[in-house]
Amino acid sequence: MAERPAAQRAFEPVARALAGRRWFPLWAVIHHHGRRSGTEYATPIAVIPTADKSIVLIGLPWGTNTNWARNVVAARGADLTWKGRTIRTTDPRIVDSPEATELARPFVRFVVRRMPGAIVLRIA
Repeated sequence: MAERPAAQRAFEPVARALAGRRWFPLWAVIHHHGRRSGTEYATPIAVIPTADKSIVLIGLPWGTNTNWARNVVAARGADLTWKGRTIRTTDPRIVDSPEATELARPFVRFVVRRMPGAIVLRIA
């Protein structure tokens, strides 16, 4: 297994402390199971604002082969603790940077454009 980037290791404790809180809507926690192991995971993620309130857009700054994203796609959805509540998401799909940029609100597109891709989930 490859070593996680130093920025990810340094940032994770802060993200875990704030993710999913009602007063901090930028971060959430995605609850998923391992594709092979079935192990339960809770991964802090950053939610990208979109104009479409029926979808959740999550950037994949470490690449589109990120394990948690592959787990969510294989399971066809996941629970998301966001803004102080847990919501069910379905129909996940990994999209490339240009499509993710189009889905993002204009004020964050400059960040999304630099990511290799994102995962789009529909709120159930």
